Amino acid sequence: MSDQLLIIFVRKPELGKVKTRLAKDTSDEVALAVYQQLLVHTHNITKNLEVDKWVFYTDEIEFNDIWDEGGFMKMIQSDGDLGKKMQDAFFKGFGAGYLDIVIIGSDVDTLSQEIIEDAFEQVKHQTVIGPSEDGGYYLLGLNEPRTDVFTNKNWSTDTVLRDTLINLTNEEIAFLDELNDIDLLEDIGPKSFLAHHVKNYK
Repeated sequence: MSDQLLIIFVRKPELGKVKTRLAKDTSDEVALAVYQQLLVHTHNITKNLEVDKWVFYTDEIEFNDIWDEGGFMKMIQSDGDLGKKMQDAFFKGFGAGYLDIVIIGSDVDTLSQEIIEDAFEQVKHQTVIGPSEDGGYYLLGLNEPRTDVFTNKNWSTDTVLRDTLINLTNEEIAFLDELNDIDLLEDIGPKSFLAHHVKNYK
């Protein structure tokens, strides 16, 4: 067992239930194809990390999927809003004896193994944040359990990062590169590996 843990939040890839904002500008089929590619990308950049890895599904564990390869343990997210789900996942990790925990989602096409490795190096000494262009964050790393960063937030809005930083006032924070979540059609640039899925809608 490593003393470092990566938590990955994913959704079961189902038609009409993933990337719904992208689907409004394209179609349910395109949104599903994009999300499936994002899952593959997230798997590829995490499968070789030398840390323990837990994948948390929203409501139902998927068997015989890509997360069967690469040493991932499968779990279910708790009930509640996103903050409650993340807090419970962190508490579960710290309760299991991990010292450093990093959480990511599966929505960033430019996230890399190197960025995550950097986060694990930095989180030994301080809180780590990977800021998103939309005002949230794509990565959070903690080396102790806490509740303040997960409560009293308007999740999925442009105030999440700002309000989180208020909780971290006067603390050392390591900031990673700013990246972009894939939520809307405009988030997919022409050089993205996702571009061919949406080229007819640009």
